[in-house]
Amino acid sequence: MSAIDYKASYERWLSESSVDAETKAELLAIADNDEEIKQRFISYLSFGTAGLRGTMNAGTNAMNVYTVAHATQGMATLICGKGEEAMKRGVVIAHDCRINARTFAEVSAEVLCANGIKVYLFDALRPTPVLSYAIGALNCIAGINITASHNPKEYNGYKAYWEDGAQLAPEQANVVSASIDATDIFTGVKRMPLSDAIASGLCEIVGDALDQSYLAKVEAQLVDPAVVKEAADALSIIYTPLHGTGHKLVPEILSRIGVKKLYTVDEQMVIDGSFPTVAFPNPEYPEVFELGIAKANEVGSDLIIATDPDADRVGVMAKGKDGKFHCLTGNQMGVLLLDYIITSLKRQNKLPKEAYAIKSIVSTEMATKVCEANGVTMFQTYTGFKFIGEKILSEQKRGNTDGYLLGFEESYGYLRGDYAKDKDAVVTTMLIVEMAAYYDTKHMTLIDAMDEMYAKYGFYSDGVSNIYMKGLQGLENMKALMKSLRENPPKELGGYDVVRFIDYKAGRVVDNTSGAETETGMESSDVLSFVTAAGDTIVIRPSGTEPKIKIYFLVSGETAEISAAKLDAYKKAALAWTEE
Repeated sequence: MSAIDYKASYERWLSESSVDAETKAELLAIADNDEEIKQRFISYLSFGTAGLRGTMNAGTNAMNVYTVAHATQGMATLICGKGEEAMKRGVVIAHDCRINARTFAEVSAEVLCANGIKVYLFDALRPTPVLSYAIGALNCIAGINITASHNPKEYNGYKAYWEDGAQLAPEQANVVSASIDATDIFTGVKRMPLSDAIASGLCEIVGDALDQSYLAKVEAQLVDPAVVKEAADALSIIYTPLHGTGHKLVPEILSRIGVKKLYTVDEQMVIDGSFPTVAFPNPEYPEVFELGIAKANEVGSDLIIATDPDADRVGVMAKGKDGKFHCLTGNQMGVLLLDYIITSLKRQNKLPKEAYAIKSIVSTEMATKVCEANGVTMFQTYTGFKFIGEKILSEQKRGNTDGYLLGFEESYGYLRGDYAKDKDAVVTTMLIVEMAAYYDTKHMTLIDAMDEMYAKYGFYSDGVSNIYMKGLQGLENMKALMKSLRENPPKELGGYDVVRFIDYKAGRVVDNTSGAETETGMESSDVLSFVTAAGDTIVIRPSGTEPKIKIYFLVSGETAEISAAKLDAYKKAALAWTEE
């Protein structure tokens, strides 16, 4: 959205009769802080394919009941535009554990019902993948999930999904965004009391029955059901939901598959959107495992699993030969799972003829190598699980209905099965436990298994750097950096010539050796990629949900030392871009 008269907008919020007293008091407290007022009111939160995400404050550029209602009115415009049948099919709404999450979910229901749209509202918090599954299970036209995933406690978000269970496509998000832009945030938004919506039958509360059908779909994704039962007497698992939505369904699915020794981190089983035991509820960070490590040492476990607050991402620590716990990266876990699934299916003579996996273009090329070695096709998509979901659907339409093995992103997101079209920490935790059980019967931990993978396929030192560009100038700085690299791409990185330059926004692939240009064959996206003479790839893109640039390094070498040295050289070269 374009910039607005922030002072006039601020004054209007103070004078508007529909704005509650608590919000007005919050705004009056910043009356003498022009920069803060500008930050909150210079624009509206941008609505895109990832929906909305921002800090919870009063103002147009923040998450609050008014901006959530405003966005939902935009969703109502999209749905009503599809006709009465779409309105009757309705929208299913879920939320996670975050502060205000239930309130925002109920506000969304009130707006949709006021527009004559049927709503299915979950009775309590649910994992994100349950929302994706519920859209199909309830035959809804769309879904809304109130979550900010693994962001700090100050954040909340609004994810919008379409009937396929994936997040909105760009053309759908554009309709919502245009509607928000054209609608007054106060006078243009319809609301009806939730109690009236429930009494009229427009809003229906969704309970545990749908959880059970979801878990049945998850359990069906076991690769070899006998494995866990074989190792159950010896295998012990530590699990933490990091105060979030995995607290119920993850332990339940593990119990279903035969896990006998599951220990939870009790302090983090408490549902709390302030995340009192961690600074950031992100399972990528080793710090969130501190309590889990203490529990593991107490009970003698070699494996700790953490899911993020909305249970779509999974992080793991496993014990190495040194007796210490080590984190497995998202790339490492993706490769381990892919290799295990392929190997297990081959052992059972169940590998599909047209077997395929999907990864994002910024995820490790080691996965591609695993697929090549096993006669499995690897498809690559942009970052964002909606693209992985789209690829699954396109393969199914082509007639390949049983070839899908696994989809993953380096950012700790994975999915096996087509019951959902978003990453799923519940099914992933189940698969990780199955895989750990298999290696346990061989007297190996997942760290040992990863070491074997490196010995077989080579050493990969994939990494990512996050360059935060906060404040009003941050967005402009991000655009300027991408423009500069697009117009003047580097000829050398880390001591190696750049032999191929890919501009996904322009859809062009440039061979720097021959000068030849070809097309990417993918839709336009603000992503740049540089391939060096050493066979490594550096990818840069702006984040779709946070004020930062992300730079990915897909690096390999004959030894761990060579690979790590190359990664370090590439990082120094790429980080210099942000200092120029």
